[in-house]
Amino acid sequence: MLRPVVVGLDGSRESLTAADWAAREALRRGLTLRLVHAADVPAVGTSNRPELSAPRHWARRILREAVEQINDRHPQVYLSGEQVPPPAAEALVAAGDAGELLVLGSRAFSGIGGFLAGSVALQTVTRVARPVVLVRADHTAEDEHVPDAERRPSTDTAYRPVVVGVDAAAPAEPVLAFAFESAALRGAVLRAVYAWRLPFARATADAWAREYDEATARTALTAALAPWREKFPMVDVVEQVEEGHPAQRLLCAAQDAGLVTIGRRMRSARLGPHTGPVAHAVMHHVRCPVAIVPHD
Repeated sequence: MLRPVVVGLDGSRESLTAADWAAREALRRGLTLRLVHAADVPAVGTSNRPELSAPRHWARRILREAVEQINDRHPQVYLSGEQVPPPAAEALVAAGDAGELLVLGSRAFSGIGGFLAGSVALQTVTRVARPVVLVRADHTAEDEHVPDAERRPSTDTAYRPVVVGVDAAAPAEPVLAFAFESAALRGAVLRAVYAWRLPFARATADAWAREYDEATARTALTAALAPWREKFPMVDVVEQVEEGHPAQRLLCAAQDAGLVTIGRRMRSARLGPHTGPVAHAVMHHVRCPVAIVPHD
């Protein structure tokens, strides 16, 4: 059975933009779309107190407006809307685990705002066993494509590149699988970024040693990508090997990207929610949608 694309709603502009992106992604993948809203609202009939009517009305309105928007903009998408019981983090984790991917709205340059704030959002992103995509409030369908010949936004042009951060020393298969599939679905270039750094003890190494380490890094990246090139021969891959911090190199590579894919190592519960420094930086500063893919 095919899993749906799941999107979390709260009625904000961020979550409605996320729903729009999720609908386009569902079309690309040939999947259904599931809209979920976690609200602590007593069921109809359990109480007739007037003060409970407003929360019920707001919860129904959030789902209704989102369904109407998606039906209007993407009538080809088969979708469902569902109100799920809180706590919100647990509800989203359960919904995300049952989906192909979970899509959440995010405010630019302010962490994972919009849908949820602070620890709840962090718990959601770091606990879902499926990929999570964060979409900024100002993102549009035109932003996924390169500008036209006159530098105007367009949906009739080629897709922008898909960027993926690769640890060539220990490549994560789920991350590469998601990135290659996303590029293939879009007919987009895949830009694979591997940042290498000299060990501190060799920081003053001569030019020959530096060239040797860079060549070693390029060989490692090529080897890591080789099996995925065979699986996705239609994807045009650009290998980008640069010296520096991985987060900085990814942020530079993502400036003209349509989607950035990064990995998140799954950790034991005793370690608590954690995304890692690279994922943290990308989530906070990249303007295009960011896919966070869990892996062992």
